[in-house]
Amino acid sequence: MTNHTRRNVLRGAAAITAAGGLAGAGAGSLPAAAASGPAKRHFPFLEGAFKPVTEELTAFDLPVTGRIPRELNGRYLRNGPNVLGLEDPRAHHWMLGDGMVHGVRLRGGRAEWYRNRWVRSSQVAKKLGEPYPDPVPPDDFPCNTHVIPYRGRILALQESGPLPYELDDELGTVGTYDFRGTLKGPLTAHTKFDAHAGELHAIAYYPTWDHVRHLVVDPTGRVSRTTTIPVADAPMIHDFALTEHHVVILDMPVTFDPAGAERGDIVPYVWNGKHPARVGVLPRAGGAVRWFEVDPVYYSHTLNAYEEGTDIVIDMTNFDAPFFVAGRGSGGPYGAGTARLDRWTIDLRHGRVRTKTLDDRPQEFPRVNEALVSRRHRYGYSAASAEMTLAYLTAGGNPPDRAFGNALFKHDLLRGTAQVHRLPRGSAASEAVFVPCDPADPGAAEDDGYAIAYVHNPDRGASDLVILSAQDFTGEPVARIHLPGRVPLGFHGSWVPDA
Repeated sequence: MTNHTRRNVLRGAAAITAAGGLAGAGAGSLPAAAASGPAKRHFPFLEGAFKPVTEELTAFDLPVTGRIPRELNGRYLRNGPNVLGLEDPRAHHWMLGDGMVHGVRLRGGRAEWYRNRWVRSSQVAKKLGEPYPDPVPPDDFPCNTHVIPYRGRILALQESGPLPYELDDELGTVGTYDFRGTLKGPLTAHTKFDAHAGELHAIAYYPTWDHVRHLVVDPTGRVSRTTTIPVADAPMIHDFALTEHHVVILDMPVTFDPAGAERGDIVPYVWNGKHPARVGVLPRAGGAVRWFEVDPVYYSHTLNAYEEGTDIVIDMTNFDAPFFVAGRGSGGPYGAGTARLDRWTIDLRHGRVRTKTLDDRPQEFPRVNEALVSRRHRYGYSAASAEMTLAYLTAGGNPPDRAFGNALFKHDLLRGTAQVHRLPRGSAASEAVFVPCDPADPGAAEDDGYAIAYVHNPDRGASDLVILSAQDFTGEPVARIHLPGRVPLGFHGSWVPDA
């Protein structure tokens, strides 16, 4: 792969992003030969609940059904692909859409505003006819996968190339952010913040590398340690897991395709049956990686991980093999089945991995109380969206009826049960994020708080921000905040509390 420079690889290509998918690390045009095909084709990722919005909106004093808890003071933000100026859908993949962040500001029991804003990369600024400050950074891209708070900043994230973009409190783009000049190369869309250590962790990958990198950002906000981990075939490492003493690397058979990159494939990553599926355990204090072979799957996202004696427990969403992140002409990923919630237990003493399914109902975007990242958790939250389930399935897929439902899940992983908050037909649900009632209360129950998510309201043809009591999960929402427009199905978000 030495002939593939960072820039050449990403011209007309990208690496992988969020929902079981790909993180657009760059953008370009599809060659005419590759764009040829029938004049009419179904593109589910550009229609229905996925359909991009065309305007940036600002609305104040949003109408509310119910009552917004007064302790919720901050912003709920969610990122996702929202392609701008698309001329030919055959030359597009959903997960390469220009990043757009949607936000609602809550304070004192009121929904003060809603805003949606494109991330102003150089490409987006050009499309909008706006200036962009020179110089343009390498692998520039409007980060579309996640948005997180970090030490008073708001960062839009992408994997495999682009720098994060910093946003201001009203979602305006400030510029790229490199952790005080210490980030040299890619980060990830799925960072893990260990609140106990004050450290931000990442596993970064890139198609021209013969390794991946574990990065640690210390409490001063600088990348203080980089560990190089050799890997073969340039795998896509979309997510990872963190425990108190270990970093878990998930090396699965989705790998870079140099020939596809040369052809100009939109997403030059393939299912590689010759690439062994394995899990690596790296001590956070330093030392060698231990690798454990597993049966191949396509892991999508980790909920959380923790240590239990000499075991490492990881809860995660997985798809059966094979999984085609580049898709098969639908404009998005393409799978053999639906995602489920699994548990993998790495037995460090005996050198093996035990796997079991916790919940086989279709679901994605697992989240945990963020204060417990890397520590033992009891509860997890996930979402099921009928349109996403159907869009991901192969053409010959025949999902059970329950695959067509819209719902939010609360999993009690101690009891092995789940509560389901069912949503009406057509109410496409996005990721649910847990927000504690009082993050400063060390004695608060793990689920003392709220699960919040954007949900499409088919009666209005727009979206609501739905707030559920985590301790009364199946009950009526505490509040429904009515937004002035749609929030398309997208990726990941965060609660950004007031300082």
